[in-house]
Amino acid sequence: MNKTEFYTKLKSLPNGAYFIRYKDRKYLLSKDTLLDDKLIKIYAKELGGVDIVSGNYYITIKNGTLKPCEMSEKKVIDFILGLTVNILPN
Repeated sequence: MNKTEFYTKLKSLPNGAYFIRYKDRKYLLSKDTLLDDKLIKIYAKELGGVDIVSGNYYITIKNGTLKPCEMSEKKVIDFILGLTVNILPN
């Protein structure tokens, strides 16, 4: 999975918390890269809504393993591939 469009986009997102858009909805996304770049954690909460997207991506396990938190892999992958970074909360 490390050579996929998903991994490339996930890796390119900056660490920290910032605003993004997904399907015309605003989210606050938090991304942390931990354990000497072996783990990427993401958590996104829809602003003014109830949607949440959360998962952990283990870079060194089986050439990349996504472990979503109580949702499908498809939801996390679609979210990462479809988001645009907004930075400002407008």
